[in-house]
Amino acid sequence: MRIGIVILPDQRWSESRGRWRLAEEYGFDHAWTYDHLGWRDLVDGPWFDAVPTLTAAAAVTERIRLGTYVASPNFRHPVHFARESTAIDDISGGRLILGLGAGGIGFDSAVLGRPELTPRERVDRFAEFLELFDTILRNPSTTWSGSYYDAVDARSTPGPVQQPRPPFVVAANGPRALRLAAKYGDGWVTTGPQACDTAEQWWASVAETREKFDATLAAAGRPLDAVDRYLNLDSSPVYSLSSVEAFTDATGRARELGFTDVITHWPRESSWYAGDEKVLEAVAAELPRIRRS
Repeated sequence: MRIGIVILPDQRWSESRGRWRLAEEYGFDHAWTYDHLGWRDLVDGPWFDAVPTLTAAAAVTERIRLGTYVASPNFRHPVHFARESTAIDDISGGRLILGLGAGGIGFDSAVLGRPELTPRERVDRFAEFLELFDTILRNPSTTWSGSYYDAVDARSTPGPVQQPRPPFVVAANGPRALRLAAKYGDGWVTTGPQACDTAEQWWASVAETREKFDATLAAAGRPLDAVDRYLNLDSSPVYSLSSVEAFTDATGRARELGFTDVITHWPRESSWYAGDEKVLEAVAAELPRIRRS
């Protein structure tokens, strides 16, 4: 079991830098930051971009893998994002993980003043995004004409450190997105359902989604062990870092369901992921045992 942590980009780097260093010192396997222009009710507070944040994180760490959670077609174009990703992968020495999602409604789409896409249109756009992004990263030059994106002789020299490209961890819950994860994903990440009254309901739904992904992989002709499985523990009604016991229990349940990786969130003082950093310290001290148990 690999264990990762999300560090929201809601602090100035003079404050946030220490968290990224600690994530590595604590022994986490991967660290992520949200890729949004603003997020939920935190949109009125401090917020920083994912690309320079991960670039800075690469400069102050040596081992831990670094990821976008998750990059959004709402405002990312595959041509430019391929250049940004190649740079981060180079600066980090091949530690980049590309978490990729379809992009939702809300501030990220509304702030650009564009018409809101339907759920079907968002998945259509995501399918095109994935295909073009994958093509650019794998090839020295790409020309493309699509419904949502165009590229004319887009270059990728010198290419990523990780060949043929950094791993794609595709976010998916619904049937069409699961098929995209099965097709393009080196990893699959799920939040499970967004609205559950109890943790038990959430875990039951996560198990159902995992079973659907297994069936989707099989239908795509890919071995079940070809794609890593990531679970966002904090979509559950119970915040995973509310106690050492809660984290140990959540990680164990994820392992039983066949997940290879879990993701928690750095505790905040209030609002989303409100918690105590002392619990995080205690969990970090127990990480070797939690991985084994």
